[in-house]
Amino acid sequence: MPPRHRTCSAEELLRTVEYLHALPFPQQEERAGDRWGGPGHHLVVLVESQDFWEDRATELVEEAAEGVEADRAALAELLTLRWGAPVVIGLDPFQDSDGSGAGTDAEFDFGFDAEEPEPIGFLSGVTSEVWVWRPDGSGRWVGLAVGQADAEWPLQLLAAFGEVSALPG
Repeated sequence: MPPRHRTCSAEELLRTVEYLHALPFPQQEERAGDRWGGPGHHLVVLVESQDFWEDRATELVEEAAEGVEADRAALAELLTLRWGAPVVIGLDPFQDSDGSGAGTDAEFDFGFDAEEPEPIGFLSGVTSEVWVWRPDGSGRWVGLAVGQADAEWPLQLLAAFGEVSALPG
């Protein structure tokens, strides 16, 4: 069975990113289809592979990962033309096993209390890095991440939006 890779052109993805970048953040947590957010953040699933409940064959997973990564690369190229090169932020310090959100490496101190601000908290649960652009004058950041909540779930290209003050480092 071939992968069910949901995608659209990089230009269409860019239009979605531009729309959400300009959209006010919600006052409370809300969800609408593949988009959700709350105070200070938005998240959206831009591209999604098939799930792997029935078949986790290495070839299927690799093909799906290549497709999602290709979509990220194409969109990243357009974002880079618009806003310059991204900064890659590692999220490993936020990943922990006890659910406290405190991180696992004492070497890193990002100045957060018990929980990471969203959308970093969510992203750290599904990926180890996010590519971040800081559009001039907006006070916001835009990030792209490829993530997967669990081995049987689809791979997703996620766009995240937040206030610059919520960025680590």
